[in-house]
Amino acid sequence: MQQKIARSFFNSPLFFIDLPDIIHNLFKLWMSFLNKAIEMKLIIFLLCTFLVLPGSVLAQKNRPAATENLSLKSNAALIFDEQQGIPIYTKNAKTVMPIASITKLMTAMVVLDAKLPLFEEITIDASDVDTIKNTRSRLRVGSALSRRELLRLALMASENRAAAALGRSYPGGINAFVSAMNNKAFELGMGDSQFVDSTGLNSNNVSTAHDLVKMVEAAYDYDLIREFSTTAEYAVSLPDHHYALKFRNSNMLVNSASWDIGISKTGFLNEAGRCLVMQAVINEKPVIIVLLDSIGKRTRIGDANRIKKWMELHPSKKQSQADNQPAIPASKV
Repeated sequence: MQQKIARSFFNSPLFFIDLPDIIHNLFKLWMSFLNKAIEMKLIIFLLCTFLVLPGSVLAQKNRPAATENLSLKSNAALIFDEQQGIPIYTKNAKTVMPIASITKLMTAMVVLDAKLPLFEEITIDASDVDTIKNTRSRLRVGSALSRRELLRLALMASENRAAAALGRSYPGGINAFVSAMNNKAFELGMGDSQFVDSTGLNSNNVSTAHDLVKMVEAAYDYDLIREFSTTAEYAVSLPDHHYALKFRNSNMLVNSASWDIGISKTGFLNEAGRCLVMQAVINEKPVIIVLLDSIGKRTRIGDANRIKKWMELHPSKKQSQADNQPAIPASKV
């Protein structure tokens, strides 16, 4: 029986199938399938390369390099796009700090809001002398100037006795003047600001870059503030001087032909560092620039020039480069 079964198996056609041929054919079939798969992947890869590469190259061309990001030395800064009503750069914009003579912009607005006679003569008094920081002044006690001239000198040359006289001669005196300053700040939505004098010499005059955008935006509506704060130089003739006193703007950028500045104000105290606020048009875009607590005599000017260059290199830049304290548009409280 066993011999019969064995004989029938060996006589079966299956016994004569060449197993190596089967394996070879299966291998060829698999390789053919694999080659087709690889060819398809290659085709897809080439199509993607030719379709996507031009767009990628263009995007890389338009994308600012990491090294081109704006880096400012001022401890607090804000650049506000007036057309879009949004900040395009912020740095510690909500940090409260002393603002020094930036205060004088508020001083000017309060004086002009009161509609006091601009050609009324005001005499520099002993009480106008700085006893806080003992700063010097070229306006002697007893010198008489018009309110208009005092306003110009306070804004362009940051003249402290001029600003003190403006506050003192306000109806109700300096206390009423300071109240008016804080009321104005409240009206503008400057919730993190406080004013204690008309000069900014007291370090308790504080604000934020965020609030100061609102103040500069409001100050721009005053023709005289725009004119006086950007005056490059001005000569004053006084009876007690044998020659005209020439005053120069404390912001050297107003003399630069490459800058289009609508409003300017500088400030300095040891506690505040060097400060600068401006309204300017850069690359046909009106912006408000606030720079606070800059260390170094020329750092604020350097930062302003860095901002200008940055905006000129990236005219279509729309996204903001902001810290974790986003600023609120000046027109919104």
